[in-house]
Amino acid sequence: MNRAKGEKSLSEQKEVALLEGERIDDLLTDSGLKIIQSREVFSFSLDAVLLARFAKLPKRGRIADFCTGNGVIALLCSDKTEAQIDAIEIQPRLAEMARRNVTMNDLQHRIEVIEEDLRSYALHAGNGIYHAITVNPPYMRPAAGDKNDNEHYAIARHELYCTIEDIAKATCKLLRPGGKLFMVHRPSRLADIIQSLRNWKIEPKVIQFVHPNQHGEANMVLIEAIRDGRPDLRVLPPQIVYNEAGEQMI
Repeated sequence: MNRAKGEKSLSEQKEVALLEGERIDDLLTDSGLKIIQSREVFSFSLDAVLLARFAKLPKRGRIADFCTGNGVIALLCSDKTEAQIDAIEIQPRLAEMARRNVTMNDLQHRIEVIEEDLRSYALHAGNGIYHAITVNPPYMRPAAGDKNDNEHYAIARHELYCTIEDIAKATCKLLRPGGKLFMVHRPSRLADIIQSLRNWKIEPKVIQFVHPNQHGEANMVLIEAIRDGRPDLRVLPPQIVYNEAGEQMI
């Protein structure tokens, strides 16, 4: 059977050690990307895939993926650009998983995983070093909802170490003027997001809502914003995940 153009054979992909509870999944890309996941620690969801598709990345330059988790967005973005990608993650366990994902897909020359608190990283990394930034941040306020007993999920889902304001502040420092930020979040936080971005000279330019079906309220929002951009906001047609028959459309 012929492989899709650019797809790696099993022999071409590098072997990596799996920890207990981990598995390797196919990212269903033409290039044959694979990813290590674990229900006990981190598994990506549709929001990561939609963000990677939504992001309009420069062909070259330097890109950051904040809150990278197991590196799924960085991996998917590597198929869209030849730029260098810095994948930043505060949790040691997830950063280590992201590094193995980079190695397994032989992308060490393209993606560097940086294990650090985004807030401290922004203080020393340099001004305006990135042409674009992607981020799938924690969605919930620290006091919102029931915090998960699993520390990894709690940090990934709640703003314990990274708030919307932290992201906006770091973006202002690290993104070059005219550079773009791409974010996925929950519609209920949209007012907070716009306010925080504008506080730090990041102007929202494009918004697209994602609905589970044509009758349901939006449960995700995709945002494109520009460093030092002029006010001029476009709202794209919504994306619908499932049709009337329950079949996934995106």
